[in-house]
Amino acid sequence: MLTTDRPRESRPAPGMPARLLAALREAPATVPALAALALMFVWATSDAGYPLTHWAPGGLIMLALLAIALLAVRPRVAELPLPVRIALLCLAAYTALSFLSILWAAVPGDAWEGANRTLLYLLVFALFACWPQRAATAALLLCAWTLALIGLAAFTVLHIDAAAASAARLQALLPGGRLIYPAGYVNADAAQWLMAGWPALLLARSRQLPWGLRGLLAGGAVLLAEVALLSQSRGALYATPVMLVLVFALLPARVRTFALLVPVAAGIGAAAPAVLRVGKRLEGGGNVAAAVHGATIAMFAAALVVALVVALGAAIEQRQAPLSRTAAARVHRGVGAVALLALLALLAGGWAAAGNPVTRARHAWDTFKSPSGYAANHTDESRLVGGLGSNRYDFYRVALDEFVDHPLLGIGADNFAEPYLRHGRSSETPHYPHSVELRTLSQTGLLGGLLAALGLGAALLACWHAVTRSPDSLARGVAAAAVAGFGYWAIHGSFDWFWEFAGLGAPAFALLGLTCALAPRVKATTAPRHARGRLRIGVALAGAAAALAAVVSLTTPWLSQLQVQSAAHVWVHAPATAYARLNDAAQLNPLGDEPYVVAGSIALRRGELGRADHEFVLALQRTPGDAYATLERGAIASTRGERHAALVLLQRAAQLNPRDPLTQQALALARRGQRVDVGELNRSILNNADQLS
Repeated sequence: MLTTDRPRESRPAPGMPARLLAALREAPATVPALAALALMFVWATSDAGYPLTHWAPGGLIMLALLAIALLAVRPRVAELPLPVRIALLCLAAYTALSFLSILWAAVPGDAWEGANRTLLYLLVFALFACWPQRAATAALLLCAWTLALIGLAAFTVLHIDAAAASAARLQALLPGGRLIYPAGYVNADAAQWLMAGWPALLLARSRQLPWGLRGLLAGGAVLLAEVALLSQSRGALYATPVMLVLVFALLPARVRTFALLVPVAAGIGAAAPAVLRVGKRLEGGGNVAAAVHGATIAMFAAALVVALVVALGAAIEQRQAPLSRTAAARVHRGVGAVALLALLALLAGGWAAAGNPVTRARHAWDTFKSPSGYAANHTDESRLVGGLGSNRYDFYRVALDEFVDHPLLGIGADNFAEPYLRHGRSSETPHYPHSVELRTLSQTGLLGGLLAALGLGAALLACWHAVTRSPDSLARGVAAAAVAGFGYWAIHGSFDWFWEFAGLGAPAFALLGLTCALAPRVKATTAPRHARGRLRIGVALAGAAAALAAVVSLTTPWLSQLQVQSAAHVWVHAPATAYARLNDAAQLNPLGDEPYVVAGSIALRRGELGRADHEFVLALQRTPGDAYATLERGAIASTRGERHAALVLLQRAAQLNPRDPLTQQALALARRGQRVDVGELNRSILNNADQLS
């Protein structure tokens, strides 16, 4: 399937399948890596792997795949490039720090979940980085994942087109005119497609790949970009020029990149108006079905034309002999001049379309800082260019304040929700700071930030060696394409909450690890046999203990969550069974308060105030800052006529969540000597939740 730059021998060259099988024998870790990518594709089809019940069992599968690879082929640690060893050590230390943060986290259950997610990413990186890859096997891995995402994008377009006949079905896929399917979150949806779009674009440059595959990848890059555009993600819009600058500034083969980018960009631009028309029709009315059908035709037509053009050019290129050095230099200079003219034309066109860039930048900053959030944007313009109004400025302010207050070790993994309830100013209740950098600093402090920076910096240094020093041009091209996929995740994730989506984070670390696996290896000196034996025994025992701890850590919260979900489904007709399952869930997860909170909510719905109060007491013993449990206990006390206890609890709830209008109303009633109707309160809570969802 794939070719490399090996010199030709005098005997007949083996066929492509034989060469691929030979490469697989030389890199047997490719097989478990392929299985890991298949799991990541499954995550991509459903909520981008966000639910705990998706990624926790996936973490166990990743651990099993890593164990299989370790047993089948022992990694030669001494031959790992020094940057890769540093990256593994620092990321392992960061994972350990995340687990230790459970000790000082205000919500230890959330910290445990955040640490387990970090463990998952460590396992993925180790699986892809610890064994060297051949150029052909690395290309196989990257092409398999990229083509799978292209296929999913094509299915998504057809699914939307089929749903266009039903307004309700279409609204579920594109609420507010923005695609959320299949990730469940608009920005994650766009990122999922573009993380594969950049590798597709850069792989299509490679002369060593078959011409048909190059055309398919180029057409796929068009389709991925168009489907991402359906989400109208401003983060994706602003991450794209940053990626373009980095690709041309840091990656080699700039002329080839530009030559390929021209037809791909033309295809994207040709279909973009039809794609954007779908969102306008959904928001403003009109024939939505016709707009969706037109966009479907435009996307597939643009992708097909680009695929044919690139495939034809690749076929011609592969039939021709390589240019002489003088001719190649002339071509490079000519394409470079065209690229410069295209850049100037693009800047001039952007200036004419968007106006004075200084004025635009000032408007973007003002809308970003505005306390009115999304309302600060210009409603008469497209969402993509109307401003940067959101509540992220407030999220970042609270995250930085928490970092200043807890500079060394942070507030604990995934422990942003409670501080934001207390100190935030917007109406949103985010669980995460919407920035991977601020997540790291606020939740694991300077120590975590240093470990993460050293680990990722070392990994990127290994990537640089793979891109620039590999003797195989196919390996260099695959390395550049893979690290571009990770780079997009890191850039867009700098102002969104992508760390928490395993379907985004795991592929990102897989791409980073795959690039590290292509870095040139070093020759290791042989240690004395007796020293090697003792070291292997020690490492094996430590590894077995760590693996057992990882299994327990990933399994028990997952099983607990399954019990919670089961109880939520059966409580109406089998309340005793639901209570029993919630009790089991609380035993399985000794840190989380959710089983007790759900049990208390069920008891309230059944009018069992005494049981509800007891369950909320148990929840508060695990998480003293739980604003919901505190509010419910205050309402229960008020309903019972316990005025003093109600006042104390409701005042505490107001301190924990000062912007919640329902809490303020309940407190006002209690202060006036009136009773809070806990049933009415919960109906209001459910109504607000329905409106938010």
